[in-house]
Amino acid sequence: MHKGTFIGLLACASALALSACGESPPPAPPPPAVGVVTLTTGSVPLINELPGRVVALETAEVRPQISGVIRRRLFTEGGMVRAGQLLYEIEDAPYRAALAQAQGSLARANAAIRSTALQAQRYKDLVGVNAVSRQEYDDADATAQQARADVAAQRGAVQAAQVNQAFTRIKAPISGRIGRSLFTPGALVQAGQADPLAMIQRSDSVYVDMTQSAAEIIDLKQAMKSGGVSEADGARIQLLLPNGSTYPIEGRLQFSEVSVDPTSGAVTLRATFPNPDGMLLPGMYVRAKLVEGRQSQAILAPQQGITRDARGRATAMVIGKDNKAEMREVQVSRAVDDKWIVTKGLKQGDKLIVEGLVNLRPGTVVRPGAPQQVTAAQGAPQAQKQGGAN
Repeated sequence: MHKGTFIGLLACASALALSACGESPPPAPPPPAVGVVTLTTGSVPLINELPGRVVALETAEVRPQISGVIRRRLFTEGGMVRAGQLLYEIEDAPYRAALAQAQGSLARANAAIRSTALQAQRYKDLVGVNAVSRQEYDDADATAQQARADVAAQRGAVQAAQVNQAFTRIKAPISGRIGRSLFTPGALVQAGQADPLAMIQRSDSVYVDMTQSAAEIIDLKQAMKSGGVSEADGARIQLLLPNGSTYPIEGRLQFSEVSVDPTSGAVTLRATFPNPDGMLLPGMYVRAKLVEGRQSQAILAPQQGITRDARGRATAMVIGKDNKAEMREVQVSRAVDDKWIVTKGLKQGDKLIVEGLVNLRPGTVVRPGAPQQVTAAQGAPQAQKQGGAN
């Protein structure tokens, strides 16, 4: 190659290199934008949702006390009956005959008592003058006493016969709504039979029996003892019906069982609810929301800001120093609407990242938006126990 040409190519290459070196590098991407909320503390009621069953306030089985054939049924199935109302009539002819026989036996005993008493009195006078032996007098006196005993026995037989005759008219033991009749007129019924004639249930007010685990009760008592939870002002209870609607009348807690069921590890709670419209039917399955207490200084975190890692632990991303994302391991206890009550890992004033968490890594510099305030008052009405959230 000619020497001049080589020098020219070298000069062009140097010019191109100088031109390339003069270009500025591409700008760095901006920090990812995230949405944050600032956590605060407040007081929130603790509501536990428990399974329950509706139980009638009073339940009575209508049963025959004697054996016989049903002659009449005197009520409307499914209707209301009052205590003492006549429900069934059993054929009473055998019992009227038994009463008449007992009354005849009583009359015969009354007739015998006079003659034996007079004979005993005569023998008493005669034994004083040795007209009769002492043995004869003793026998006459014993016969008179036996006659008096026979009268007492026959009076009891008459009363028993009267009671049996009264049992032929079967009356309602309580007031309430009566169910279907399991026996019809003409059916033979017996005392002590397995099936009742009908069932009466009083349900103008009802019980709701709920079950709560012993562990939850211990947790609540320990929290109250430590001062973090205060006792609720009155045990107010709301019901969720099987169709998902809320029963319009609140109930009151009556009592808690004094022992734990060894098979389930649960304690039974009983509440009463007014039932003027008969909407709560005995045996119905319901969910009860029970206000157990009030937690002070509660920290609520939006649920979208709490995630789970590969090991199932609850974690949260907060904005740390120099706007760097910082991961925290947290523990939560109850749900409050769309938020969690955080018991460990977050504190008042933390800026929790709730938006832009996808592919966000700890230590990444972020660009937070305007923080929103999250207080306990925003979720106070619906603080519910969630098992296994920690």
